[in-house]
Amino acid sequence: MCQNAGTIFKKGILLEKDTHFKQAQDLYEDLLLHVTDETILDEVRLRLDDMDDLIAEKAVYQRIDENAKRVLTEIGMNIADNQVLMDILLEAGAINFDNETALFIPLKRSYIDHCLEQVPREMPGDPGMNTFGTGATSPFLKRAGEEELRPANRKEYEQITCLVAEQQDVVNIFSLPVGCDKSISLFEVAQLMEKAYPGLKMITTNSMTADEMTFLQEKEDWIDGTSLITSLAPMNNMVEPFLRSARTGNNLLLIDQTIAGVSGAGSPESLLTQNHAQVIFMMIIAQTVNPGILCVHGGIPSVTEAGGNLSYSSPHQTFINAALARVNTWITGFPSAQTGGSTSLIDVTPHAVFESELSRNSLRKYGVHILRHAMGALGSLNFFSMEKFLEDCERERYSRKIFKTCSKNVGVMPLYFPRDDHAFEGIREIAEKGNPKCTDHTLKNVDSFRQWEKIINDAAQKKLYCPQLNDTVIEAMSGGERFH
Repeated sequence: MCQNAGTIFKKGILLEKDTHFKQAQDLYEDLLLHVTDETILDEVRLRLDDMDDLIAEKAVYQRIDENAKRVLTEIGMNIADNQVLMDILLEAGAINFDNETALFIPLKRSYIDHCLEQVPREMPGDPGMNTFGTGATSPFLKRAGEEELRPANRKEYEQITCLVAEQQDVVNIFSLPVGCDKSISLFEVAQLMEKAYPGLKMITTNSMTADEMTFLQEKEDWIDGTSLITSLAPMNNMVEPFLRSARTGNNLLLIDQTIAGVSGAGSPESLLTQNHAQVIFMMIIAQTVNPGILCVHGGIPSVTEAGGNLSYSSPHQTFINAALARVNTWITGFPSAQTGGSTSLIDVTPHAVFESELSRNSLRKYGVHILRHAMGALGSLNFFSMEKFLEDCERERYSRKIFKTCSKNVGVMPLYFPRDDHAFEGIREIAEKGNPKCTDHTLKNVDSFRQWEKIINDAAQKKLYCPQLNDTVIEAMSGGERFH
């Protein structure tokens, strides 16, 4: 065995990457008993240190997936006042009329499973794991040297599309980065994107005409971000655009964007459970009207700062999106798009550029699929800056180069995702009271994200997985390194 120990150890790393953590643990324990090479033994011990944490983490993600389906069967979605959605589900025989304890409209578990089985797990236009790009449709374009904030005009959108096209080595999804003024329509923006950029692109079609919206039809390199659900209920003005796009056959990016303690539950597990439930409800509606349609899970859960505003400077934003990515890459197999790589800072400064780089590198180390909002955004997605976009692209090139030099035998990094055995009950309490801020569950979990951050930071001080990539803002800022 000693002669083959290195090969067997690499098999353990592959088992980890396939999330077969118990099998990897058994293999490492066997190596520990029979190998005498101290170099390999040190690597084996390091990996064994993480196995129990990874096994526990995967179990929580499995529970999130299961409890999200329970939300739909035992709590339901608040769609009783939307006759269009009710008629669709009634005709499909999806509603469970035998459930007398659900708060809203409950679905049959068999129907949920039937629809989710039809969601494709392969994405023809998939740019692959850890691919980052633009996004957010920020309302304002931040222009260098100007105080006034306005949407982008036609000339500026032409510049933006050219800039993105020139950075295709690091920009792997071109998602609408900023709003446009009346000098150019969203459809015309899509045409510019199509002409300039051959890779994966995302736009919303809810403001397009029926003819314009078919521009995306049967195109593997386009996805439509027209979504449907928030706070356990449909956005009534989005129902018809969503159904129109689904029936047309556009690839769908299902965006939920639940905010912890504001529009959703407060603990990490309950937030992801509610978020996941709302996305899979959108999948169910899409599969009902067009079986087999491609659905990308774009939950992009969010957190706030002390004042209640979205906080893309918070490491919690990175952690919760990495966790949702793992729910999909480890458990469901759905194509997944998360958010990160941005900052709450509003000016293009070295600190803002570095915060964005830190977020991207953290998400890269945990492993995400498609990351939107990663380049060019400021002010928690309120602004897009072409100047910062170019800085972000340059930092991303550097990080990718460094990341390729990292050891391939580090295995999977635990995220130490915290359990919440009352996550489902917390979501039910929100549904009953109508506001997350009024629930006991939210009040009991006000420190849950900070406690999670402390666990991650304490673990990171003991073991550096990718020491070549910067892990703390303070160290880099105090050293004055790597800034232009």
